Amino acid sequence: MAYVKDRDEPIYTISIAAKLVRPAARPPVGDAGAAKPIHAQTLRMYDRLGLVKPRKVGKNRFYSDRDIERLQQIQHFTQEIGINLAGVAYIFALMEQMQQTEATGERLEAMLRRAEARVRESALVPDGDE
Repeated sequence: MAYVKDRDEPIYTISIAAKLVRPAARPPVGDAGAAKPIHAQTLRMYDRLGLVKPRKVGKNRFYSDRDIERLQQIQHFTQEIGINLAGVAYIFALMEQMQQTEATGERLEAMLRRAEARVRESALVPDGDE
């Protein structure tokens, strides 16, 4: 059986997460150095603002792959597009609202299909009152 990685499992410490989240901006031309990781204090600030919610064990924060992806999105919005953190929070809220709306729509569609199936079944079964 193949191992399936749980993207929500918090496995990275803050120092590893900071290394995994590279700044979106490219180094200046002629700068041979690789992009530096963001500072751990920046990750703590994102946590305080509610932009990312790492699991906390005592005073330690642990980040999942999904958290890393979200941190990379934050970096993209702030570094490449120039959106401030309040704007990023607003975008995330809208994205979550869209996901909830889609899930509600899917549930309603499933309910409609079941209701239509019951109507078809009841049309095929004689009443017995005739």
